[in-house]
Amino acid sequence: MSSRGSAQSAQVFRRGLFHRRLAIIFGLQLTAMVVVCLMGLYDIAPVGAVLLLIVIISALAWLAARQQWAPVSRLARAVSDWDEQSTDLQGWRPEQLSRRTDADVAMLASSLYGFANRIAGYNLRERNFTRDASHELRSPLTVIKMSADMLVDDASLSEFGQRSVQRIKRSTREMEALVEALLILARESDNGLTEEDFVVNDVLRHELPDVLDMLEGRPITLTLEEPARFTLHGSPRVFAVLCWQLIRNACQQAENGTVVVTVMPGMVTVTHRAEAPASGAANRHGFELAIAQRISERFQWPLELQTRDGDRHIARIRFPESHLVSV
Repeated sequence: MSSRGSAQSAQVFRRGLFHRRLAIIFGLQLTAMVVVCLMGLYDIAPVGAVLLLIVIISALAWLAARQQWAPVSRLARAVSDWDEQSTDLQGWRPEQLSRRTDADVAMLASSLYGFANRIAGYNLRERNFTRDASHELRSPLTVIKMSADMLVDDASLSEFGQRSVQRIKRSTREMEALVEALLILARESDNGLTEEDFVVNDVLRHELPDVLDMLEGRPITLTLEEPARFTLHGSPRVFAVLCWQLIRNACQQAENGTVVVTVMPGMVTVTHRAEAPASGAANRHGFELAIAQRISERFQWPLELQTRDGDRHIARIRFPESHLVSV
């Protein structure tokens, strides 16, 4: 609901009704208390009756004040029971409030109704985007990857053409990882990911061939070291995408060297050491690292970055709820 609509709704109600009613309630209570006390003072009523009347008057005043607070209580219950995924917000309409409702309470109800509508619309657009983007972005990438695989098998393709096809395949795999990461981050309210218990070593070994294909033609060596094995409860796809981004970032640091992925108790490190410095390549923290940081914050997997000896870059991911398994 727009601010203009909110203002029009608020004009129907009288401002200050809540305070005036409370003033009337406590004024009547004070008057009744004075009358009862005078009756007791001049022996018009016995002490027991005076005390009983004081209790009755106080109880009636409390009930009247509580009745005036009822619209605010209803709004509080509506906020407490609100499901942000639901677009059914009929119970929030300010038109459903009594005409005797204070204007401030009506304005609060109108603002909450507009806010809930915006959130519901945002969630609906988010679901539509992730559903459509998931199909519309992945389908062309699949076609490109299949076409590149067919071109690789073409014996008549020149050496230059082969190199170009390999670059296309490598860029396609990088784009697939990027699309997967962006879709994961886009699903703020409904991630649509299957959570399970998985061994991180198995996921890394499964993803290793794709990473090696991505590095094909580049003077970078990738190795996997496994001094430990541990399980993690979560989404294997998210874990794989996070490691992909860190490996890609490590490869961007220099055009040569060795990238080592190490599995340690409750932790995975990605270390890069350049064999020879590359012009303009050192300390390049690009888009991949930004995505990795957002994923680590989203799933509460702390990410630490270090640089040692000037050319040794280390990314360390910690998993607080991991469990070691026998090697």
